[in-house]
Amino acid sequence: MKILALDTATENCSVALLIDGRLSSREERLPRGHAERLLPMVDELLAQCGTALRGLDAIAYGRGPGAFTGVRLAASVTQGLAFGAGLPVVPVSDLRAVAQRAFDAAPGAHVLVCSDARMREVYWACFERAADGLAAPVGEERVSPPAQVSLPPAWADGTAGVGSGFAAYPELARTLGARISPWSDILLPRAAEIARLAEPEVGAGRVLPADQAVPVYLRDEVARLPAAAVIKLTPG
Repeated sequence: MKILALDTATENCSVALLIDGRLSSREERLPRGHAERLLPMVDELLAQCGTALRGLDAIAYGRGPGAFTGVRLAASVTQGLAFGAGLPVVPVSDLRAVAQRAFDAAPGAHVLVCSDARMREVYWACFERAADGLAAPVGEERVSPPAQVSLPPAWADGTAGVGSGFAAYPELARTLGARISPWSDILLPRAAEIARLAEPEVGAGRVLPADQAVPVYLRDEVARLPAAAVIKLTPG
């Protein structure tokens, strides 16, 4: 199985290629300029692994939530590449990708991901470690003021709190009290985890046509990417 993954939802611009369980990736921290670097990074990684775009099984992408421009970029580039190469797509939550990083880094059964959404709000969701080691969502993803973030009632103390929201809004830790253990490291989503989370979806045939590679913003006032906004790209 061969899966290309892209993510530009934050300042961490990343691509990854999963080939039969072996993962290769590239990432760069960029304050801006993701659009200029993303496709060259894809080309470099495909060349490094000796794989052509048409030889892939699917393209996965970080579908958000995150920076509006970055989330749109990942969706539109995925659309263009998938259309040109005749490939299906797999959208993966950026919050889930952060949760997966936490599960891979440390033991624990529960993770709360809070990412800075600006405007005095956070994107947030709860995840538990599934039997296969992958992050499984518990409840819906939301955007709200930090004071409205909550944990499932059944979760005991010691839930890991990860994501940029904890650094941006220290009141998160105070509101949740002893039930949360905030991490000092700020984990950002990466294409590497997106590729891993997409693998069982591709294996089970849970894929989408290219025109359904759309962003998820969580904020209702932001319109989805129109189908006409597809970037036309030439496949390798």
